[in-house]
Parts: sequence; structure tokens; C-alpha cells
Amino acid sequence: MNQDATTFAQIVNARRAVRKYEEGAPFDEQAVQRSLALAVLAPNSSNLQTWEFYRVRTAAAKAEVARLCMNQSAARTAQEMVVVVCRTDKWKGNSRRILANMRSSFSTPMTKRDQRAVEYYQRNIPLLYLDDPLGVMTLLRRILVAVKSMQGPFVRWTTHANARIITHKSAALAAQNFMLAMQAEGYATCPMEGFDEKRLKRFLKLPRAAEVSMIIATGVPADEGIYSERFRFPLEEVVFEV
Repeated sequence: MNQDATTFAQIVNARRAVRKYEEGAPFDEQAVQRSLALAVLAPNSSNLQTWEFYRVRTAAAKAEVARLCMNQSAARTAQEMVVVVCRTDKWKGNSRRILANMRSSFSTPMTKRDQRAVEYYQRNIPLLYLDDPLGVMTLLRRILVAVKSMQGPFVRWTTHANARIITHKSAALAAQNFMLAMQAEGYATCPMEGFDEKRLKRFLKLPRAAEVSMIIATGVPADEGIYSERFRFPLEEVVFEV
């Protein structure tokens, strides 16, 4: 194992869900900014980057978000919190920006690879993400999947729920980058799912289409911040070969 792999293994093994923090301990707020810069480098579906991150920093904001987290210890004692927000609704604008950026590297005339990229963002992405209140796009996707899947393997995404799931996957990958980066900075984290999303969205002034994936508490871990020994199922129960 090389030095990079050894260091990474140490960071991953050291990361735990810490549920209590030393509220008065020195805390480098720039570590959060640096870690968020690494978070957005995480892989994400079609590079759409349909995520947002809200830093909860002031005492008043932390108190309110902690209340919306039912005052659980991790939220109540955190020196800062980051709210990870999914923005599936931004797919259209983001796809246009990505394609515009890609066009600067296209050949003249365009290669087949360039043409495939244009088709992907102008045809495939709208086909997957476009939603309408009458369900017309869902019906069209179901028909397309039914026809294409008879001809061979085909991605079986039909409803808007599939687009939402994809967005949450991408957000979770970014959140993991953030937590590992904070661990490397010497700080602990705790991802939280227990919160009042409706009230939290109102507090953050988020649009109806936005969804909160998780809230990540971070700070200097208290001695009693880890509640139990780590337990994982044996690898032979969860890792298989085919």
C-alpha cells in the first residue's frame, strides 16, 4: 500500500458519526470552505451538479436549525452545520451551461464524439428530467422503455422519482467528500436525517422543488461524542463476486 492509500485509510477509519462537540473549542471556519471546495469535486450524474450547500454559522441560525433537528445533541452542540440541498429543478439551466462549456473544446467540424455530447444534453437529459403535471412525459418514457428494453439492455427510468433519486445520489457523494475532507482537517462530522424538512426549507427560503438530503454537523469532537464502538457486518456477508 502506497503512502496516499495509507493516509486515506487512516482518514476513513478515523471518521465516525460524532454526536457531541466542544462548543467553546477553537474552530477554523475556513476548513469548512476548503472542504466544500472538495465536496463539489465529487462525481455526479451527467455533471449536472444539482446541489447546493448552506452553511449554518451564526448562533441564531444554529439554534433554529437545532430546534428543527428536534434538538438532537449533534445539532445543538455543533460549531457549524452544512445543509445539503438537492435541486433537481435546476437540471435545464445547468445542462445548458455544461454544454456551452463543452462547445469551446469541440472540433470544427464536430467529431462524432462532439455530436453525441450535444445529443446527450439536448435530447437524453430532457427526456429523463422533464416533468409535467399531466404525466405526458412519464407516459412517453414508459413507452420508450417498453420498446427499447425488448431490443436489449436499456436504462429503465420512467418517472420523475428516478431523477430525484439520481440527484440525491449525487448529493450524497458530495456530502461524503465533505465529511472526509473535514476529517482530514482534524474535525468531526455527523450526517443527520432527523429534521423537519418543511420548516427547514421555509427557514432557508428554498423553493418548493428543492429537497434537503441531509444536515451535517461539524466541529471539535467531545470526549463523549462517540456513543458506541463501530459495528459493521462481515465483508463476506456484503461483498460478492460474479
